Amino acid sequence: MWARPKEGDSIAVWFSCGAASAVAAKCAVKVWGDRCNIRVVNNPVLEEHFDNRRFLRDVERWIGVKIELATNTKFPDNSCETVWHRRKFMSGPRGAPCTYELKKAARMQWEANNNVDHHVLGFTSEEANRAENFALNEGRSLLPILVQAGVTKSKCYQIIKNAGIELPKIYKLGFPNANCIGCVKASSPTYWNHVRKTFPDVFEARVKQSDELGSKLVIVKGKRIPLKDLSEDAMGRPMKSMDFECGIFCNSK
Repeated sequence: MWARPKEGDSIAVWFSCGAASAVAAKCAVKVWGDRCNIRVVNNPVLEEHFDNRRFLRDVERWIGVKIELATNTKFPDNSCETVWHRRKFMSGPRGAPCTYELKKAARMQWEANNNVDHHVLGFTSEEANRAENFALNEGRSLLPILVQAGVTKSKCYQIIKNAGIELPKIYKLGFPNANCIGCVKASSPTYWNHVRKTFPDVFEARVKQSDELGSKLVIVKGKRIPLKDLSEDAMGRPMKSMDFECGIFCNSK
């Protein structure tokens, strides 16, 4: 099912500032770096934790490849809040417009100017279905290096630690991935109350903008409600079991 890179092929590794994509980049360089052109690319997003940039520099040194930036020229500030304001929309069943504009559209612009034969994303062994969906829906040649190697998310964390690299601070603050702070694809009251506790200014910004746009970001007892109406003691699924990782596979437009 999966392609095999040939000598001289170009491989784009999409690095999200998360542990899994960092390990995927390291593995790609190790496995194919001697015969393929490895390009490691990141989509910077303003709303991510500032420590993600430090992690990017550490990973860059670890893998020995300069990490490039791919941005959407329509949104030069790389801000989710700008996307939401201009699109008059924050999130829905198919995802969020910020992911489309700042990740997918940015990737497509980069691809238009760069030859790419294969793609590598940080899909881990638990995400084989997501990897298959990406390959089918996007029509791209995907190299699911972590899936094929049986590497789990927890294993990725351990590999990063063993390399002497400190994980992004957002993980230490109790968040399940290195997404933006106040990710609008999340709908769990557990998540949003954690944002309220750790980043109250971000929480208030999401409350204000979602109220202005009429977006109901949180689900309580099966019903979507405005974020401003979320009780401070409301709970949903445990944080560690939530999965709303932001990536270029989101199809929301």
